[in-house]
Amino acid sequence: MKASAIVTGGSGGLGAAVVEDLLAAGWRVVVPWVQEKELSRLPDEPRLETVQADLSRMDDAATVVARAAAAPDAPLRAVINLVGGFGIGGRVHETPVEEFEGLVQLNLRPLYLMTQAALPELIAGGGGSVVCVSSRAAVRPFPGAAGYVTGKAAVLALADALATEYKKDGVRVNTILPGVIDTPGNRAAQPDADYSTWVAPARIARVIRFLVEDGSDVVSGAHIPVYGAS
Repeated sequence: MKASAIVTGGSGGLGAAVVEDLLAAGWRVVVPWVQEKELSRLPDEPRLETVQADLSRMDDAATVVARAAAAPDAPLRAVINLVGGFGIGGRVHETPVEEFEGLVQLNLRPLYLMTQAALPELIAGGGGSVVCVSSRAAVRPFPGAAGYVTGKAAVLALADALATEYKKDGVRVNTILPGVIDTPGNRAAQPDADYSTWVAPARIARVIRFLVEDGSDVVSGAHIPVYGAS
């Protein structure tokens, strides 16, 4: 085994592709989950371990890191933060502040707590890689999504702060910015869309794997668009 990686949101449309890609490349992968039905989306593979965890809770994030650090022959070297959420509705004057705050927290809190919990382990091991997922909307906003746009912009800001704070510890932090990802959930939500412009999860997974492996050891603080043709 190469090393261990935590993939939050690993049973989602993008996450499952990331997990499969890492496993194929020889990684040991730890995936937190909330509802048991999520596990059916994951492969049956001995190098894949799952742990029930609510990543809005500090103690649960620590539990995930402990599981990821429990294999001496595969030290924790990567944290891939895919948990987040999308929401669209009215404009700001039509949107309750609770709805706005909920989307910001959904996209930011799990990222903060998971990365915070993993950093001591990464530092002790001589470094590693953290990958965050923002959105094209963070740099190209659209109406009716102030909470989502703000949350994803905050992801960029936090990732940049992490890249600066932990550079000397050998911890690299990079952020990908997807457009619309071609997942079953997105197709169901937009049945009349032109899917040819959407990006397949497997293609984004390859970018993420590059960011956690040695070939990208000079890359940190990057904002990487993965928009495809859209």
